[in-house]
Amino acid sequence: MNSVTLTPSQARKIILHAVGLSKRGQFGKGKEAVFKVIDHLGFVQIDTNYIVERAHHHALAARIPDYKPEWLEELEADGRIFEFWTFAAGYIPINDFRYSLPVKASFVARRPALTQTEINLMRRVLDRIGREGPLMARDFENDRVTKSSGWWDWRPSKVALERLYLDGSLITTRKKNFQKVYDLTENILPSDLDITMPTDEEFARHVIKRSLQTLGIASLKEIAFSARYVEHSIKTVMQTLVDAGEVCTVTVEGLKTSPLYMLPLYKKKKITLSDDAFILSPFDILNVFRFRLRDFFNFDYQVECFVPKAKRKYGYFSLPILIGDTFVARMDSKAERKQRTLIIHNLHVEKVKFTKVMIDKMCDAIERFAKFNNCETIVLEKCNDKALMKSIREALS
Repeated sequence: MNSVTLTPSQARKIILHAVGLSKRGQFGKGKEAVFKVIDHLGFVQIDTNYIVERAHHHALAARIPDYKPEWLEELEADGRIFEFWTFAAGYIPINDFRYSLPVKASFVARRPALTQTEINLMRRVLDRIGREGPLMARDFENDRVTKSSGWWDWRPSKVALERLYLDGSLITTRKKNFQKVYDLTENILPSDLDITMPTDEEFARHVIKRSLQTLGIASLKEIAFSARYVEHSIKTVMQTLVDAGEVCTVTVEGLKTSPLYMLPLYKKKKITLSDDAFILSPFDILNVFRFRLRDFFNFDYQVECFVPKAKRKYGYFSLPILIGDTFVARMDSKAERKQRTLIIHNLHVEKVKFTKVMIDKMCDAIERFAKFNNCETIVLEKCNDKALMKSIREALS
């Protein structure tokens, strides 16, 4: 029978194992572990927020002990990963490159008709990169006609670079200061890489299986979200995969949701959670879907950098803290890099009974997080549990 009933605890274990958070170092250590994480998840989201270390590095550091940001840069330089879009911008394994082609084709189809001036500029940009090699936006002359009106008011050459990136003519890499470097796609891709456009069915199969490998258990809505820029046949292909036994339907006891799916490998897989503590990025794949956190983890979470200051409850950039299969707290913090200090503006603990072991694990995680952010000192300013705040301050001092 191709239908499975799970307890909520079993469902959480499958989800956490799938996202690589069943234990610290689930994918090993070192640079090769970075590739294994990206290859398994299929996508690690990029975000520019630098209150603490950026989201892509944060997601990897949560899973890889003693993670070093240069490992990600080296993998990109080696041509093993590339940057592009699924539901957002992120790092993708190079072997999945052909599945980025429908997204690129969709971006071109959605693009308003270009003027001859814009087309000519794009040709000049391509020609110059072809002659000179990889370039950044600042390497092109300031061709703005009018004064900038804001953050996203790019000058024409920057617009041309981004159009060429989105249509697949260019690929980007990143410098240490996070600035984009643009190069011709043909200069980056391995010569033996399959770059044929997938059929609609191939693309749908890829999205379904990639999503279930990453999420463990998911609905069609969550699966289709990673293909939201493409017209697709995910619903039809999903039924084909279920009928063929390549995907299972899932019921979780006591949970009313849209139909759920998972890969058959989890039907008999025994999963043990380590009860390690993880401080997670708001843009970690585990945290992307708010309703999913509520349904499976009874955790109502929203990153409040997008919320007006007066309406924030927990802080500008609160980070979920997970121990085992329970979200125990959210930590609004900032890395003051010049002072090498991690300021915890607010540590809001959930309605959880903390044991000494849990406190120790959370403190260890905070210390690792500070080190990851190149901070030597930790300052805890506020906590909604005064006794716990005292214990944590003593442990961190």
